[in-house]
Order: sequence, then structure tokens, then C-alpha cells
Amino acid sequence: MGMFKRLVLAAAALSALSATAMATDADGSPESVMGLYLRGDIGWSQLAWSGGADDGGWALGAGIGTHLTEQLRTDLRFDYGGSYAIGGGRDMSVTTLTGNLYFDIPTSTMFTPYVGAGLGYGWVPVDGGSDRDGLALALMAGAGFDMTDNLTLDVGYRFRDVMTSGPDA
Repeated sequence: MGMFKRLVLAAAALSALSATAMATDADGSPESVMGLYLRGDIGWSQLAWSGGADDGGWALGAGIGTHLTEQLRTDLRFDYGGSYAIGGGRDMSVTTLTGNLYFDIPTSTMFTPYVGAGLGYGWVPVDGGSDRDGLALALMAGAGFDMTDNLTLDVGYRFRDVMTSGPDA
């Protein structure tokens, strides 16, 4: 079975395990604590690689997730970063699909710090070079600021790496 098929199966399993968390009120009646959420991401991505000059560019992302408990949440996230100038008149972009798990640090305020990690698959197309793909990993840290009951502004840092075999592009 190919790596992409394994990734799709893993994402399906993650989704199946991501049922809405339930809690019990003091009177014993169940109450839905958390639910699904959508995310949209925009930021700056800095490419650092061993094949040549470093470069930066805009990064965009989108995802869907759910809260497992008040402190644990998970999401499936698609991210695109590029187009990076890598020398010799060539450009490169980086696209990843990762399943992520986050630990939210409770503060009982509108400010919620978090740490997280993710695993998935990544694609690295290179203009005029050999395209690469492979296992992707991500590490995250940041804080969410509750703007309303249904909207959170997230300010964070995300490290992504796509592990490919062979020489650099």
C-alpha cells in the first residue's frame, strides 16, 4: 500500500476517533462541551534548506478539527507555503497535509496557550528540478485569544519539515 493511501486511511481513523466530547452537568444531564471547528491560517513562512539560499513567502492553510476534552484537540490541516526562490532561476513550494494534536493550557481567561505536534505527508514541487515528497512533521506553540464564543484569534509558531530521500532539488 502506498504512502498516500496510508495517509488517507490514517486521516479517516483520526476523524472517526474525533467524536464530540461529552460532559455531565452537576444534575447528571449530559451536555456537549466541545464540537467541530474550522480554521483558516495566513502567515509568513521562512524556508531554510541545505540546497542553497534561504527565502521567505506567504503561507496559507485550512483545516477542520474537534475538541476531544477541554485540554486536548485535534485537527486535519492542509498548508501551502511558497513560492520560494531557490537559486538558478528556480522556485519551490511546500504543501503538507497533517493530522495534529494540541494540548491547550487552561487559564480560565480569554487567553489559552497551547503546544502541539502533527504528522502527515508533504509535497515539494520544484520548477526545473526533481519534485520531492515524503513524511511531514509539524511542531506548534502559540496562544488563542477568544474574540467571541465562536471565534478565536490564534497567534503561533509552526515548524514544518518534509523528509524526502535523495539529493536536494
